[in-house]
Amino acid sequence: MAYFPFFVDIDGRNGLIVGGGKIALHKLQKLLPYGPVLKIVAPEISVDMKQTALENNICVIERLFERSDLTQMYFVIAASDNADVNAEIGRLCREQNILVNVVDNKELCSFLFPSLVKMGNLSIGISTEGTSPEIAAEMRSRIASMVPADMDAILIYLGSLRTLAKTYIEEDSKRALFLKEMARVCMDCNAVFDEQETMRRMESYIYCEKTSATKVLLVGAGCSSFDLITMRGLRAIRQAQVLVYDDLIDQRLLEHASERCERIYVGKRSGKHSMSQEQINTLLVQKAKEGSLVVRLKGGDPFVFGRGMEEMLALRRANICVEYIPGVTSCITIPALAGIPVTHREISRSFHVITGHLAGRDLSENLGLDFAVLAQLEGTLVFLMGISQLQQIVEGLICAGKESSTPIAVIHGNFDASVESVCGTLTDIIAKVEESMIQKPAVIVIGAVVALMCKCP
Repeated sequence: MAYFPFFVDIDGRNGLIVGGGKIALHKLQKLLPYGPVLKIVAPEISVDMKQTALENNICVIERLFERSDLTQMYFVIAASDNADVNAEIGRLCREQNILVNVVDNKELCSFLFPSLVKMGNLSIGISTEGTSPEIAAEMRSRIASMVPADMDAILIYLGSLRTLAKTYIEEDSKRALFLKEMARVCMDCNAVFDEQETMRRMESYIYCEKTSATKVLLVGAGCSSFDLITMRGLRAIRQAQVLVYDDLIDQRLLEHASERCERIYVGKRSGKHSMSQEQINTLLVQKAKEGSLVVRLKGGDPFVFGRGMEEMLALRRANICVEYIPGVTSCITIPALAGIPVTHREISRSFHVITGHLAGRDLSENLGLDFAVLAQLEGTLVFLMGISQLQQIVEGLICAGKESSTPIAVIHGNFDASVESVCGTLTDIIAKVEESMIQKPAVIVIGAVVALMCKCP
């Protein structure tokens, strides 16, 4: 059999449940939100089922099933504890063209009960056609966790927005894109917008349509494993027509792009740029003006030493709308995967993120790091892209007065959420790193929080 997932209006329709135990109660509870007129027939009916029936004004008859119970029924649930009775009900219903669900007997069913997600006007039914109710239940749990808590308010809002959008956006295709975008935003934010904010968003959309070729999505890929990307970021990859991506991303993310998506590697890694930043900016503008939906995928978060704002400004100068989608940044995540929190009560009440590239530069030229200031900072110091400058960082901090016994860790994150780490103190970390031959890039963490993972002297 092949079961098509029709959604049928059963509000006010007559339905019969034969059975009074836990399974029958479970079926009853699933049906209640949809408003059928129900009758329950069984020789023995549980207290819970009687109470539920009483609260919902449902007819209850405590006796054995009779053929006449099928009169004027639109659907029937055979859920008694007698398999022979259930089978007979199934046969009779099929003879009379009454929709029937027979518990634990797929062959006798003309319809199946799905595993349901019901939130206001939203109904999602999941079925494995009876092969594995456990999988259906697991999928239900996963889907339910993705649905905003205030889903009904969102649906009502979007329903009213459809009418409003017809007034301001004449072209059907553009109006559909706007409504799709607003649905995504409401889902992501778990919120609806007041009249003023709604109009602002609509005017912004209309302006972008008139002044720009398309919109570029500036997406943070997160760090370490591919499954640490945000749901919104993953959705952007799936929608992309052009995907411009860096070196420091998990390549498994690319598998989520469509087959027709143009993938362009721009290979930005310290000292190994296949394209200059100016060339990347030009490429993004070019592809956007060709009319493609461009996704710029950057490791970590685009705005944490990712030069994301440079790209955003270049696109804005070309009158191209840009949407920023945050990513999980390595300055917090990589230490955490190694067991190091960047803050911890009574140990570190702040953390400071610094680029390691500048450690060897001359401070007098406003290019280097002011170690006199850094050495006096309380809390945790986190250096990104600094392993090549580790010696200058360590020596600079010690010379500026940082205790040589201060704990330090150097951590490299792999794309399977594992990490390689070396820990020590400012005194011995250079020798330990050289001995370990830890990979680049790496995050350097300095401060008392390191001792929570490493047993440093």
